[in-house]
Amino acid sequence: MPPFTVLHVCMGNICRSPMAERLLVLAVRERLGRLGVDPASSDELLHSHSAGTGGWHAGEEMNPPAARQVLARGGDVVGFAARKLRSDLIDAADLVLTATADQQEYVVALRPDAASRTFVLGEFGRLLGLVDDAALPPAEATGEAVYARGVALVAAADAARQGASALHSDDLDDPWGRGDQCFSRVADEIEESVHPLTAALLPGSPPG
Repeated sequence: MPPFTVLHVCMGNICRSPMAERLLVLAVRERLGRLGVDPASSDELLHSHSAGTGGWHAGEEMNPPAARQVLARGGDVVGFAARKLRSDLIDAADLVLTATADQQEYVVALRPDAASRTFVLGEFGRLLGLVDDAALPPAEATGEAVYARGVALVAAADAARQGASALHSDDLDDPWGRGDQCFSRVADEIEESVHPLTAALLPGSPPG
């Protein structure tokens, strides 16, 4: 049921997955603005949230260098609090995107039935290029249309990988304890996947 729900997973839920969570929201809002739709309606179309495989940082704010990347790109960090991954979060997600293959395995070990909708973020970005958008349900900026298109997109990406494992290069480096340059590179890599995802969910041109 709408909204289409994306769960981002990393280790501590203070660096990579929070950046992915908030940069996806930002990409959707920017896309809606270009399409002449009120960006405030993004929450009705897509729910982006995150969790960590470990609970050491539960309740903490986003790591400051990660927050700086989100803010510098036009996103917001208001209300974020780290949390540990739970099975019910996986069950409720239409798409699970992990920072690394190890975390993908962790998710699938917790919920084997989520295997077909769980991907490493970089892997999913690669697979989007193999999906025939014309075969997806019609695109429209409504909760029902984005949900139907999203579910079909995930199924098509799963079919495109044909059981193959993610590549090592699909993993996002852990920037924890490293400088802003590393965080910037990781944020760039996140955007390389969330922007195509947003374009696939909400294609089209601005009204002329």
